[in-house]
Amino acid sequence: MAETARATDPAPIFAALGDRTRLSLLMRLSDGRTRSITMLAADTDLTRQAVTKHLRVLQDVGLVESLRHGRESRYACRPEPLDMARAYLDRVAAQWDDALLRLKAFVEE
Repeated sequence: MAETARATDPAPIFAALGDRTRLSLLMRLSDGRTRSITMLAADTDLTRQAVTKHLRVLQDVGLVESLRHGRESRYACRPEPLDMARAYLDRVAAQWDDALLRLKAFVEE
């Protein structure tokens, strides 16, 4: 996806977060610590290959980044796309609030 489209379209972020496994991986990374694929697969039923596949999806939408740490790659959460998705949800909520206020005023007339 082009960088400008990714910056303005929250749909890919919501799609990536719509998977329970990816959401769980992101939650594990949200504490600010970097983790390797092996660390993320530990204590789960996931294979390293499955973790890699899910991390690639999260990385493609900018939610995680890969950092070299010696010979291994470690992954870290990037909160900026979540901030953009939250701003989108806030705009939608404001639109609904406005619509409900108009409906209430109409009904009370």
